Amino acid sequence: MTTRLVNLVIDAARPEALAGFWAALLGWHVAVEEDGEVDVRAPESDGWDLDLVFVPVPEPKEVKNRIHLDLTSTTRAHQAELVSHALELGGRRVDLGQGDVPWVVLADPEGNEFCVLEPRERYADTGAVASILVDAHDPELLAGFWARLTGWPIQAREGDALVGLRGPSGRGPWLEFLRNDDVKQVKNRVHLDIAPPADAAHAAVVTEVIAAGAAPADLGGPALPWRVLSDPEGNEFCVLTPR
Repeated sequence: MTTRLVNLVIDAARPEALAGFWAALLGWHVAVEEDGEVDVRAPESDGWDLDLVFVPVPEPKEVKNRIHLDLTSTTRAHQAELVSHALELGGRRVDLGQGDVPWVVLADPEGNEFCVLEPRERYADTGAVASILVDAHDPELLAGFWARLTGWPIQAREGDALVGLRGPSGRGPWLEFLRNDDVKQVKNRVHLDIAPPADAAHAAVVTEVIAAGAAPADLGGPALPWRVLSDPEGNEFCVLTPR
């Protein structure tokens, strides 16, 4: 597969404000503001090859997100500082039934859940974000599908509960699939974008991605230059135009 991961996209009622929250929290910068879309980009030192993209949608958030970010911390004091900073910026604490755990569950100003992790060796070199975490009924199956689409190999397993992919460069975030039996109810407010290389034929790449296990996902919108598909567990994603 020739596609690569290029964006993590977050639906937002107020994209500019939400992008400002995340840029301030992560220490990143707003790189693009165009037609209501706002892109936040990491410094080169973080090793991220994708943008956080905030796009306007009219629908309110209804359920817990199936994809969320885990943030890194270097010490317990640093973890507490990150939590305090998030709350000062407009975030809030969230109780999802997590109980007494060493990480802290928060939500951004539009209710998107994220976690501030305690220090963990696995994430020591990821930059501000440790992981893009995806709920999965079958983590092994879903990780295998996304490994094909991104070119990121499987580099971590925790029994049958979690499977993690890491970019070939060994830098930037993990893409992890965590066992969760919740049933998907509505369109995800957070999704991934992939893109083929500039010399590829878009239609041929879409056909290849569908052959790998994706399915068309008609969301009833206008005709677009990219194609919306869903992965084997129904999570929407976009195959962007070649670039």
